[in-house]
Amino acid sequence: MSIFLKANWEHIIMANYIIDSNLLNPFLPKGVELDLFEGNAYVSLVGFMFKNTKIFSVPIPRLGTFEEINLRFYVVRKENNQIKRGVVFINETIPYPIVAWMANKLYKEHYTVVPTRHQIQKRLHTNKVNFEWFLNTKWNSIYVEAKNEANPMKAGSLEQFIYEHYYGYTKVNATKTLEYKLQHLSWKTYAVLDYSIDCDFEGMYGKSFSVLKNSQPEAVFMAEGSLVKIEWERTELKD
Repeated sequence: MSIFLKANWEHIIMANYIIDSNLLNPFLPKGVELDLFEGNAYVSLVGFMFKNTKIFSVPIPRLGTFEEINLRFYVVRKENNQIKRGVVFINETIPYPIVAWMANKLYKEHYTVVPTRHQIQKRLHTNKVNFEWFLNTKWNSIYVEAKNEANPMKAGSLEQFIYEHYYGYTKVNATKTLEYKLQHLSWKTYAVLDYSIDCDFEGMYGKSFSVLKNSQPEAVFMAEGSLVKIEWERTELKD
């Protein structure tokens, strides 16, 4: 299988909110259904470093390392005897217009461009990671302080549910959905000691997600990450 994109994803923060599933239905691609954990639908505000990006194994000079901020939710496709757990992105934000244009053109994704920055402080026992993005005259942010010892995720945990979805589904329009596959190791995670979130959810993601402004996340996680490969093939769902 041809690999379109390779990159290291590092310091992957996930702030996870329980949300009314009715708010997600307008964004649900045809051919998949919401994937629930213990009966609840989740959305995740995500911040991470996208590093050493290569397109068809060719490095992207000067533009291959950047911050990404996204909002995503979780879906499942039941195909014959196979269960495919995947994610749908409401929006993905990066700082480079040419990279966003390429993703939108080739993937039919939903990338937007705003200024971004980050701070990563590695200390003896803890790491502090902060991702920021500039929107509507102010810097938004997602910050975590975590222990620096990484541990495997527990089977059946919310943490495993959030991180281990290996398909992406793109809603091109009301009748067309594209499916693609991601390859990466099962990540280890860090115990989160403290966090803060300052996000204009409505300005960034639309009125449907304004409810998150006054909501507390059910849990906040941070994973160490790894090399991630995204396959070139896109499958158009037939049902």
